Amino acid sequence: MALTPETEAHILRYHHAERWPLGTIARQLHLHRDSVARVLAQAGLPAIKQIHRPSAIDPYLPFVLETLAQFPRLRASRLYEMVKDRGYPGRPDHFRHLIAHHRPRPKSEAFLRLSTLPGEQMQVDWGHFGHLEIGKARRPLMAFVTVLSWSRQIFLRFYLGAHMENFLRGHVAAFEAWQGIPRVALYDNLKSAVLERQGPVIRFNPTLLALAGHYRFEPRPVAVARGNEKGRVERAIRYIRDAFFAGRSFTDLADLNAQADTWVIEQTGERRCPEDEALTVREAFAQERVRLLELPGNPFPSDEIKVVSAGKTPYVRFDLNDYSIPHTCVSRSLTVSATPDQVRILDGQAVIATHPRSYDRQQQIEMPEHIAALVADKHQASAHRGTDQLVQAVPASRALLTGAVERGEPLGQTVRALAELLERYGVAELTVAIDEALARGVPHPNAVRLALERRRQAQAEPPPLAVCLPDHVKRRDVPVRPHRLDDYDTLMENADEHA
Repeated sequence: MALTPETEAHILRYHHAERWPLGTIARQLHLHRDSVARVLAQAGLPAIKQIHRPSAIDPYLPFVLETLAQFPRLRASRLYEMVKDRGYPGRPDHFRHLIAHHRPRPKSEAFLRLSTLPGEQMQVDWGHFGHLEIGKARRPLMAFVTVLSWSRQIFLRFYLGAHMENFLRGHVAAFEAWQGIPRVALYDNLKSAVLERQGPVIRFNPTLLALAGHYRFEPRPVAVARGNEKGRVERAIRYIRDAFFAGRSFTDLADLNAQADTWVIEQTGERRCPEDEALTVREAFAQERVRLLELPGNPFPSDEIKVVSAGKTPYVRFDLNDYSIPHTCVSRSLTVSATPDQVRILDGQAVIATHPRSYDRQQQIEMPEHIAALVADKHQASAHRGTDQLVQAVPASRALLTGAVERGEPLGQTVRALAELLERYGVAELTVAIDEALARGVPHPNAVRLALERRRQAQAEPPPLAVCLPDHVKRRDVPVRPHRLDDYDTLMENADEHA
C-alpha cells in the first residue's frame, strides 16, 4: 500500500523529534513495521537491524535460497510442499510471510525511447470492449486498432469477433483511410499474425503473409514480454477506452463505427504529436502521408469463404443461422462467401442465392421464391405420380387429360377426380365413360361422371361403393330381404294354446 506524503512526514517527525522506536510508530499509525522501516531507509537512515530469533525455517533456509535462485518465480505454495516433504513443521501462511523476505527481487530494467521515421512503422492490436446482445446471440465486440508510430494517427474499427477475416478487413480499411501503407507492421503474439514461435524462430500466418505481399509491407513481431516495443498501440487502446468508449451510447455496430470515424477525425487529430510538439497529430499525419507507400490497384480480398453441406432441406448453416437455397441444389457441397453485410451461396462458380447477413442465432433467412418453387414442385410431383397411375390403369384417360389441360383445367384436380371415379366404378366402366365424353367433345371429369351415372341408371344398379371403405361399412349398405310374417303368427298361436 502506498503511503501518503502526510503519513511519511508523521513517521519522520515521530522518529527524529519524539524519538519513538520503530514498533511504536507502527502501532500508533496502524502500519506494518516494514512500511515504517522503508520510509526511514528512503530518508537516508541506516537500515534497522532486526534481532534474529531462532525459527523453524532456519535448517531449511539454505535449500529455500538455492531453489529460489534457480526458480525465482516458483510459487510459495509449491515451495511449501517441497520443504514440508523434507520435514518442515510450520504452517503455510507463516511460511509464505517468511519467503516474501527471501525471494530475490527482479532488477529494474531501463528502456530506450524508441523513435521511428515518418511512414516507417505502424503498430496493430485488438482491444476487447465487452459483448453485444443481438437477438438470441451474444457477440464479442472487438476493436481493431492500428497507430502510425511517428504521427500517432489512429485508425479504429469495431467488429463482432476477432476472426481472421475481420483482421484482414481492418488492415484494408486502415490503408484506404490513410491512402497509403507504412513499410513495417508491428504485432505481438496474436493468433491472427503468429501461428508458432520457438525462440527466435517465427511462423507467421500464411494469410497475413499474403496480405503483406499484396500491400508490400513487412510484418514484424515484437520480442516476448516486450510490450514496450508496441506501447503506442497499447496506449491508444487505453485512450480509446477512456476518451471514446466510456459512457457512449449507440444503436448498432454501424452507428458505433460512424461515431468512431468522426471521433478519430475531429478529437484525436487535435492532440500534440509527441515526436514534434509544435505539430498536432493531424498536421504530423499530413506530413507522414507523403512518406507512405502507394496503394495497389485493387484491395486484398477479405470475404469469409466456407464450404458447407446442404442436406435434404433447402438450407445451409453458416455462422449460427440457416440460409435458404434453391431446392434443386440440396444434398451437395456448396460454398459460402460472406462480407460483413451479405452472404452469397455458390454452386461452383454460379451464385445461387444472396442474403443479408444476420448476426442473430437459430434464424432462418429465406428468399420467398425458394420456398414457393419447392412447394410448386411438390404439388407438381404429386400430380405427376397420380397421372402415371391413372394412365397406366386406364390408357384412354391420357387423351382426356390432354384435352382438359388444353382447355385450362387444373391437372391435379382433374387427375384426383378421375382417380376417385376409377375407384368407385372400375376400369371397364370408366373407359367407356371417358370414350363417351371425348366423343361429345367435353374432356372434363363432370362429363365422365354423368356418363357413368346414365349407364348405372340404365342398368338399374345401386350406387357404387368406394372400394376403400372398410368391410363393416360396406355390409351396412347390402340389401336385406325382409322375413315372412307368417312365422311370427304361428309362434303367437302356439303361445295361446299353451296358456
